[in-house]
Amino acid sequence: MDSLSLKQIRCTAERLVPYIDPTPLLRSYDQRVIDATGSDELTLKLEFLQRTGSFKVRGAINNILTRPDGDEGKGVTAVSAGNHAIAVAYAAQVLGVSAKVLMPRKASPARIEKCISYGAEVVFFDDIGEGFGKMNAIAMAEDRTMVHPFDGMATLQGTATVGLEIGDALNDIDVVIVAVGGGGLIGGVGSALKAMKPGIQVIGVEPEGACGMTQSLERGEPLESVAVKTIADSMGAPLHCVESFAICQRVINRMVLVNDDGLCQAMALIYDTFRFALEPAGVSVIAALTGPLAGSLRGQRITALLCGSNIDESTWCDLVQRGRDDANSWDRCSTTLEVDSFDNTDLDTT
Repeated sequence: MDSLSLKQIRCTAERLVPYIDPTPLLRSYDQRVIDATGSDELTLKLEFLQRTGSFKVRGAINNILTRPDGDEGKGVTAVSAGNHAIAVAYAAQVLGVSAKVLMPRKASPARIEKCISYGAEVVFFDDIGEGFGKMNAIAMAEDRTMVHPFDGMATLQGTATVGLEIGDALNDIDVVIVAVGGGGLIGGVGSALKAMKPGIQVIGVEPEGACGMTQSLERGEPLESVAVKTIADSMGAPLHCVESFAICQRVINRMVLVNDDGLCQAMALIYDTFRFALEPAGVSVIAALTGPLAGSLRGQRITALLCGSNIDESTWCDLVQRGRDDANSWDRCSTTLEVDSFDNTDLDTT
């Protein structure tokens, strides 16, 4: 049976019930958002209200729950700039196993503290290559299970439950817009929604300074190394992996790129409109709607996924002020790249 079939995704959702919260949908009627996006049929999926502040907990919990029987009780380990580390720390705590998470030395102190508050031991590294090496060494030496941030079927099944919630709640939806880092979120969400609503368009959003999925899709194979330079550290996947990339190839119809100025402006707009204080990755879909996609989806029923809120107050204030300083430049905030060579509109991905 297809591991990402609708039946399997529903089984995953049932498995996760005690450990996650179904997150709400909010229809946007604010005129500022309508004017900025060019859409008067926009629904926001508020996944940043999920336990731990991001969608990552869905995959982390599912990874631990679906381990082979012989691995029950073993500790876990993960490498992450923040959201995934926090999710693994929480998952380990509620499931009664130990967690050792590896984080960049320059990671947000608030994210580090959140991991510690869930009982995880934090190990620091200086560059991402060193981080993965340390994680592998720890997993071997301490017999821990590695929990991948975006690859592997257990992770994709977890993120697919976000799409399931959207599809079950909304009868009419033409487009879903999703932030892209490693591809685990859009791969899962896209798989669920394509199975439920085959005609839906799945649009991915990447920062210009971390556009590895766009490049991988153009090449037709996952990049083994991605240059990352963006304020959206949650979207800065250093590589792409074969399994999750294959799913992304099946479900993504279009990719667009946004720049850091656009992300800052979107943070300000979302706060001014809804009083949501989100990290850059969490508003990337808004940056896309107000930038490269502005006006192009008029008349279509759009759902945009707000995926994360793990950011410290000081950094958030600085980035929002940066956005306010250029608040009248929405038309300059982003660029677009449409990769026609992988238009999957007509593919049957059920």
